[in-house]
Order: sequence, then structure tokens, then C-alpha cells
Amino acid sequence: MILTSSRGRYYLQQGAIHLALAIGAVFMLLPFWLMLRTSFTPPDEIFRGNLLALPAFTLENYVRVFEDVPILRYYFNGVVVVVAIFIGQVAVCVPAAYALSRLRFAGQAVSLWLVLAAMMVPYQVTAIPVYVLLSQLGLVNSYGALILPFLSSAFSVFLLRQFFLSIPQSVFESARLDGASPFRILWHIVLPMARPAITTFGIFSFVSHWNDYFWPSFVLRNDTAATVPFGIVRFLDQELGSEYGPQMAAATLTVLPLLLGFLLAQRQFIAGMSMTSGQVD
Repeated sequence: MILTSSRGRYYLQQGAIHLALAIGAVFMLLPFWLMLRTSFTPPDEIFRGNLLALPAFTLENYVRVFEDVPILRYYFNGVVVVVAIFIGQVAVCVPAAYALSRLRFAGQAVSLWLVLAAMMVPYQVTAIPVYVLLSQLGLVNSYGALILPFLSSAFSVFLLRQFFLSIPQSVFESARLDGASPFRILWHIVLPMARPAITTFGIFSFVSHWNDYFWPSFVLRNDTAATVPFGIVRFLDQELGSEYGPQMAAATLTVLPLLLGFLLAQRQFIAGMSMTSGQVD
């Protein structure tokens, strides 16, 4: 009886947990459902009837997006920007994180505190000085203005540092005994082992800069280097109001690459988060 009672409590607790998670999932997914529903709804029927009911299906909103907005150019620009930023962050943040975690040098503690302090400063605070610098260099309204300010990331340095601290010290000692230089250790040992952590910060970087509208709108003057979020705001008119159908279709096209990328990399993402969260210094 005691065993049966404890098993019953266990199943009851698990059922309550799964019920709470299911309710939370419904609230999290409801905005996405409304976005999809609106994107496939004829414009004159968006505000009619029950929002949760299945709408009359139409591709009119998506046709409007491709006709009225150079969405393919925005996609190309967005891919160029996020890939260039990610490559730059790997080149800058991986060596910095390795130095902070495994090398010993004067000012190491101060450097770590500076990285942590930089994480607390939103980039909107430094937007005007950076804009002035880019303007003096003649980089405004170009890919350089979208890429150069983000080639380093304090969050990425800290995330990778935490992962490098989780690698056993014996791995580095064995490599040094074999005569490996710090660069060779970083390139041949650390980088292959750091794939989950690099994937994790890559996802954060991709999502952040793919969805960013503030900085591109700050430094761009036309559509030459404009990214995907510009396609959404093109259907926002202060006088006529928002065209919600095409706007939600553009939002769906914006979210789709992020969703596919996360589904492909979710295993590495979860592994990277679990490894980096367990090491606090």
C-alpha cells in the first residue's frame, strides 16, 4: 500500500508538471499561431469572427510581400550580415575566452571584470559615438556599418570562457607535454571540443542580428544593405494604418529561417547551454 501510494503521488506530480508545461506551451505558441493565421487570411476578413478559428486560406498576403518589398534582397543582405558577424565573433571571442580561462597574465582578473561590465551596457548607449566614428570613416549606409560594431561580443566571450573552464585541465597539460603551442592547443583541441558552445553563441548571435531593426535603421539610408526587418515595417503606414495581412506574412518569412536553424542545431544548443551553465567561477 505504501509503495502504491508513493507511486500514485509520483504520477500525480508528473501529471501536474506536464499539465503546467502544456499550458505554458499554449501561451508561448499562441502568438505564432495568430501570426500564421493572419498571414493566410484575406485582408478583409482578418478582424471578423473568432481569431482561434481556421480562416479562409489565401496566399494573397505573401504575394503582396514579394511584389511590394524586395524581400529576396533583404534575405541576401541579412545572410551576409549575420554570417560575417558570426565569423568575426569566432575569430575575436574564441581566443579572448581561451586567454581568460586558461592563460595566466597580468590584469587577467581586471579583464574579466571589464567583460562582465561590458555585458551590462546595452549597445544603444554607445550608438551615437559609434555612428559618428563610422560616419568619419565613410562607412554609413554600407555592410561595414552593420558588421564592424558587432565583431566582438562580451556575452560570447563569457559564454565560451565558461565552457573552456569545463574542459579538464589534464587535456591542456598533456598537450603542453607533447610540445603543443597555445595556438595549436586552441586550434586542434579546444575548437573541436567547443562546437556545442560555438553553436550556442552562434544561435544567439544569428537571432539577435537577424531580427535587429534599431541599428540598421540608424545607419542605413536606403535598401542597398537593408535587412529582413525592413520588410515588415514597409507595411506600416502612419496615415493609413498597418496592413496586418502582409505584415504578418513578412514576419512569418522572417521567423522561418530562425525556426529551421534552431531545429537543426537544437541538440548542440542544449549541450552547449548545459555545459556552460554548470561552471561558475
